Amino acid sequence: MPNKNLIHRDQRIDDALDTSGVRHRATFKQEWPLLLLLIFVWGALWQDFSAGNLLFGAIISIVIVNLFPLPPVVLPGRINPWYCLKLFIWFIGQVVVASVQVARVAILRGKNARSAVIAVPLRTESDLIVMTVGHVLTLIPGSFVVDVDRSSSTLYLHYLDVNSDEEVEKARANIHDIERRLIMAIGSPDEYEAIKNECGSDFSSRKPKK
Repeated sequence: MPNKNLIHRDQRIDDALDTSGVRHRATFKQEWPLLLLLIFVWGALWQDFSAGNLLFGAIISIVIVNLFPLPPVVLPGRINPWYCLKLFIWFIGQVVVASVQVARVAILRGKNARSAVIAVPLRTESDLIVMTVGHVLTLIPGSFVVDVDRSSSTLYLHYLDVNSDEEVEKARANIHDIERRLIMAIGSPDEYEAIKNECGSDFSSRKPKK
């Protein structure tokens, strides 16, 4: 992974501005996934997926993305179906295992269970990967993202059942493993090659090369 460099990361944010200092607007090609998501959320909120309601939701979505524009997210242009499938199967397994662990902690420890807020600097500079790591963590019981520092790709998470420095480091290793899996599935070619170089021949393993 590229070395941490705040000046370089600030440049990533500067790149979203044009020469006059005005933020670039996302194109329709970049925004259509967001529009589809907003239309789906609109239908789900009203519990009505009729053509008329979805059309009205599309109008509302277009108004929202124009009134509250987001900076364009650069897509990596790479998807590996095999690693996407492995990521999905792994994610389902993690949800099941974490659900059992959270239930055990709630039953056995109750109010005595300890938690922590930990900072995890990610190796990636991709906004898409950072966002997806945060969503995956929030969907797995026992952790959720409380803040994100975009300039340094650092996630701040509330983590359940953390009782020692060793467990904090274990939690960070787990989060870096999620990042690795996502890069293998949808990361840019450069990040994919960096993961291979970091982990050696068995780059599907979470353990980096020494």
